[in-house]
Amino acid sequence: MKNLPQYVRLLLLFAALIPAQLNASPLTTPTPPASTASNNAAAIMAMENRLHEIKDMDKSKLSSSEKRELRKEVKEIKDAVKSRGGGIYLSVGAVIIILLLIIIL
Repeated sequence: MKNLPQYVRLLLLFAALIPAQLNASPLTTPTPPASTASNNAAAIMAMENRLHEIKDMDKSKLSSSEKRELRKEVKEIKDAVKSRGGGIYLSVGAVIIILLLIIIL
């Protein structure tokens, strides 16, 4: 009986907050155009082709400054491909939970 006033207050608080949540508009996120994905893939392919060209070059005839420029270009291309590539990143906790679910099921 001592907790009854606290429960009533809590019930009134929830009753006051629920209608506000029901009237809230849903969040909409803008979707990128489909052409962006194809442009991204085309740019990555072009960068990979450039990397293959650099790999196949005869570097013995190049000066040290030209070799340095090629190394810088390769680093920039690899960073750009890595940043555009995206990927899925899982935390250690998520991996443990997934493994536990697999074991249980």
